[in-house]
Amino acid sequence: MIGRPGLTRRDLELARTFLFVPGSRPERFDKAVASGADVVILDLEDAVAPEEKEEARLNVARWLAAGGRAVVRVNGRGTRWFKDDVALAVSAAAIVLPKAETPEDINAVNSGETPVIALLETPKGVLNAEVICAHHSVVRAAFGNVDFAARLGVDPSSVAALAHARSHLVYASSAAECAAPIDGVTTSIQDADQLRADASQARVLGFGAKLLVHPSQVDLVHEVFRPTDAEIRWARSVVDGMTSGVGVVEGHMIDEPVIQRARALLEQRPIA
Repeated sequence: MIGRPGLTRRDLELARTFLFVPGSRPERFDKAVASGADVVILDLEDAVAPEEKEEARLNVARWLAAGGRAVVRVNGRGTRWFKDDVALAVSAAAIVLPKAETPEDINAVNSGETPVIALLETPKGVLNAEVICAHHSVVRAAFGNVDFAARLGVDPSSVAALAHARSHLVYASSAAECAAPIDGVTTSIQDADQLRADASQARVLGFGAKLLVHPSQVDLVHEVFRPTDAEIRWARSVVDGMTSGVGVVEGHMIDEPVIQRARALLEQRPIA
C-alpha cells in the first residue's frame, strides 16, 4: 500500500492540491495517493450514497489502520453518521468538516490533536469565516463553491457571482493568521482551459490551493500554484539583498512586507 509518512500540520498548510476520492471506492485510495496530489481526501459525505455510508467508513478505517495517510471528509454535524465518522477520522491526518458555520461546529468535532479543515459552503459559514479560522483546531478553510452557489441560486462557475465570497475567505484567513484558504472544485473534468482559468483566478485572489475531483487535474493545478522561475528569482534577490528595514532592489522600493512575501514564496514547496 502507498501512503505518505508524516503529513504534518505544516504540510497541510503548504499543500496546493487536495484530491477527493469516494470512501466507497477503496481500490482508488492508493491510486489517488500515487497521483501526486499533496493531500488525498477520503470522502464519506457527498461522494457516498446513504446506503453505502457504513461500508465506506469501514473501507477508510481499514486503509488508515494499514498505514495510509490522508484526510477524511466526514458527514456534517446533525447527520446520523457524524459521530461515528468523527470517531474514525481522528486517526487521519486531518478532518474535513462540511458546512461549517460556527466555532461550535468545530467544537463538535472534538478532534484533539487532529487538525480540522473547515469547509465553508453556506453564506453563514462564509460570513463567520474569521472566527472559524481563528479556532485552534482549524488549519485551513476551504470554499465549497458548488453548495454555496446552489444556496444563492447562481452558476458555481461564475467568477463574478462568487468573487466576493472568495475574497472574504482570503481576508478572513489572513486576519486569523490561518494558512491561505483552499479554493473549490472545477467540475469540468475534461476542460483543461477551464481548470487553468479557475486555478489562476484563485491564486490571483490569494488562495493557496484547490480542491480536485479527478487525478487528471493534479499536475495542472500544481503548475498554476507553483511559484514561477521569475517569482523565485525575484524573491531570492529580495531576501539576499535585504534583511530588514527599507531599501531598493532592482529599482523597486523594498520594505518589511515585501520581504515577508518573498520569504513566503521561497518557502512554498511540494510535500516530499
